[in-house]
Amino acid sequence: MSDNYLNIYNNLINLTRNKLLYKNLNSEETFSIRLTFYLIHFAFFLKIYKSEEKKLLQKIYDFNFRQLEISIREIGYGDVSINKKMKDYLNLFHKLILEIEDWEEKDNNKKKEFFLNYIDINSNTAFFVDYFDKYINLLKKNSLNSFLNDIIKLEI
Repeated sequence: MSDNYLNIYNNLINLTRNKLLYKNLNSEETFSIRLTFYLIHFAFFLKIYKSEEKKLLQKIYDFNFRQLEISIREIGYGDVSINKKMKDYLNLFHKLILEIEDWEEKDNNKKKEFFLNYIDINSNTAFFVDYFDKYINLLKKNSLNSFLNDIIKLEI
């Protein structure tokens, strides 16, 4: 079953690697920025599929954060640093979840403000609003099983 969770993780990583996300940054691409994009994608993923089986979503959540911890270890952080980093990333993730809960009701200015709060982007905030609105529609069109069973071609 963990292979299925790996498919979800890999799908989210593939989305995070979308070069278009990084064209509108004020700073250069860093691990922290990539991770923030990953967490935003994952937050929307859980938001859309929150009506699915809770135990399954908890396993997906646990697996994804275990994978992130492994990635941080591979970068070379020590145990103390990893614990602090993971706590910071978990806090950020839960803050993101709260802020996107009412995403569909937010106007475009509130959505733009959201991205300005989390990512050092230039004035093209409309790109991110459009991108993540399309991402939400993509998630709604695909079942959770499609993400569990395969690495799918996700073009936004």
